[in-house]
Amino acid sequence: MRYFIELSYNGSGYHGWQIQPKATTVQEVLEDALSTVLSDKISVIGAGRTDTGVHASQMFAHFDTDKLFDPDDLEYRLNSFLPFNIAIKAIFKVKPDAHARFDATKRSYLYRISLEKNPFTHRNAYYLKQPLDLDRMNAAARILFEYKDFQCFSKTHTDVKTYYCDIMKARWFVKDGEIQFTITADRFLRNMVRAIVGTMINVGLGKISVEDMHTIIQSKDRGEAGYSVPAHGLYLTEVSYPETIKL
Repeated sequence: MRYFIELSYNGSGYHGWQIQPKATTVQEVLEDALSTVLSDKISVIGAGRTDTGVHASQMFAHFDTDKLFDPDDLEYRLNSFLPFNIAIKAIFKVKPDAHARFDATKRSYLYRISLEKNPFTHRNAYYLKQPLDLDRMNAAARILFEYKDFQCFSKTHTDVKTYYCDIMKARWFVKDGEIQFTITADRFLRNMVRAIVGTMINVGLGKISVEDMHTIIQSKDRGEAGYSVPAHGLYLTEVSYPETIKL
């Protein structure tokens, strides 16, 4: 049987999602926990790859096993076994060909910026002293809807076949004393959200104009875009799937 597992995690103590040598990752810890609890060698495939330090309030992964178990019981046992910074939310059966990565129809990210020093959020939001012009930043965000090729915001030397992404939502707003940015697309390139945020911060600071967004995107050059904001302010918040994947 194939199962989907919904989880959340604080990425501060991990070198991202994907397993890599000589580094602790969320995928590795989850696989070890599943293998131990089910007494079976389990591999998981995630909905995507979050970078070192990036958090996820919603992530999905799939795994296969012949072991029989009650999903609610497995959820309880995994949460008892896993460290405090990874939480299992749900486990459910899916069709044999359902895929956590390829069947996802859209993904959403949130970026948090704190404008005041806060000892309780310093590991979960980017502290920025300078005031930002949200009207200019939202005008820059709307320009994203006019394009599909976002090579300028992609990490260089990646193995992607296309830089095309369909951005469905992008806006800045104020919430809980923070400036936050949310963005939704069918897919994202490596480092894309952090580069977009860094570029639009430059717009909000008046370092570049709103219209400069056109020049940057059309250049397809990562060097033309803004800096990559710190990972600890970024959250994967939603991954959507068609209902047809479920049994």
